[in-house]
Amino acid sequence: MNIQIVEIIGRATQGITKPFICRGDDGYIYFVKGRGAGNRSLICEWIAGNLALKLGLPIAPFEIVDVPEMLIQLGMRDDLGDLGAGLAFGSRKLEVVELSISHLQYVPDQLQRDVLVFDWWVHNIDRTLSEMGGNPNLFWDVENEQLVVIDHNQAFDAGFSVESFINLHAFHEQIHNLCADWVLQHQYAHRLANALSDWDIICNTVPLEWWFVDPEQTIPTDFDRDVMHRLLLRCQNNAFWKMK
Repeated sequence: MNIQIVEIIGRATQGITKPFICRGDDGYIYFVKGRGAGNRSLICEWIAGNLALKLGLPIAPFEIVDVPEMLIQLGMRDDLGDLGAGLAFGSRKLEVVELSISHLQYVPDQLQRDVLVFDWWVHNIDRTLSEMGGNPNLFWDVENEQLVVIDHNQAFDAGFSVESFINLHAFHEQIHNLCADWVLQHQYAHRLANALSDWDIICNTVPLEWWFVDPEQTIPTDFDRDVMHRLLLRCQNNAFWKMK
């Protein structure tokens, strides 16, 4: 049973998709991405998020949520078409602050490598951080002193830039040690393969309507799950670790 959205509270001002801030019938507040984010974004969020969970990353809890048609019709905002009725992607709102350079010393090296390897695996460039700032899509839970990972709408990027990744990723300083340690590489290859073993299960939980452009479900999206799968199978090849 999907979580029902019972209240539209507002809309975020940051990020490309500017998710809506909504309350679910479970009492939690969610950042909700719907029609305006695009089906590709929703599919990426769901598939990459589930793979990240399988890998053990500290992902902010996420759900497929259902936005009632009546809530859109009765809404007082003029941008509710960007949310739309139907199934959407919801990431639970947590009490966190955006990760900064000063927080890096508190993130364990292994966790930094986990995030780095995952983003390399799914071709996610959207995790930048430097002294000049950036867009890390990483947060810091001050109360529990732990990292929180969000936002994978730009995963499986066909225009993925290796140079940008190795220079701008929030945890790029882990690249040298990772590429020089074949034991670590073997361990990660095993973990990635285990996560990928649930590929079909994860894909089959993507809402059917997300795979189509039109409400009648006659025009498929141009986002091919087989292409995504082949990208992820790179982890079986030693060349996967040649990040430089």
